[in-house]
Amino acid sequence: MTQLVFIENGNTVTDSLTVAEVFKKEHKHVLRDIKSLECSEEFIESNFGLIDYTDSRNRTQQKYIISQDGFSFLAMSYTGKEAARFKEMYITEFNRMKETLSKPPVPVLTERQAIIQSLKLTAEVAEEVEVVKATTAEHGTKLVEIEQKLDKQITLNSGQQRTLQRAISKKVYAIEPDKDARGELFQQLHREIKDRWQVTSYKDVLRKELENVLNYITYWRPIKKGE
Repeated sequence: MTQLVFIENGNTVTDSLTVAEVFKKEHKHVLRDIKSLECSEEFIESNFGLIDYTDSRNRTQQKYIISQDGFSFLAMSYTGKEAARFKEMYITEFNRMKETLSKPPVPVLTERQAIIQSLKLTAEVAEEVEVVKATTAEHGTKLVEIEQKLDKQITLNSGQQRTLQRAISKKVYAIEPDKDARGELFQQLHREIKDRWQVTSYKDVLRKELENVLNYITYWRPIKKGE
């Protein structure tokens, strides 16, 4: 499923295209619903921002960027058991993203600096790594040993995260032809990966475990209800 909530200009938001996809509505109907909301102009201006975007056919279209309060107001009009489930998913995601924003910003570091920080190396060990890098070939073995130790502790980079996500999507789409039923499979597979590798997110999987996770996905089968 499309990412429900994202960060824009330091705020947690969604957009009308995503709302239409999640609630299985035509985008034009979501636009209509927003325009017909019985709220003040001030509320509309503060929580719904109309912007242009280019669609898949290279046409200029319009969509709304929607705040959390705006989504809550809009979602009131969507009823039914399925709509309630989607609203719960949105609320959970909004809260998760807000928690992410509340955390202190992470300084931009080089990969080497990030490795050193994540391992909480002392200044002496960090200096040793830099000294070994600059020394002659006789210290090459020691450098390899240090770098191998570091490599065993680092998590997936952005490219490896995309590889893992594509593998998950490929597996779910291969198993379930019904797009309405895929959401549960995505949740189930993500949950099993987190439980099996003891991580809070697939992004926290160690780089050395990527191949094992991909193999697990290849042979994964969903647990059917009642089993």
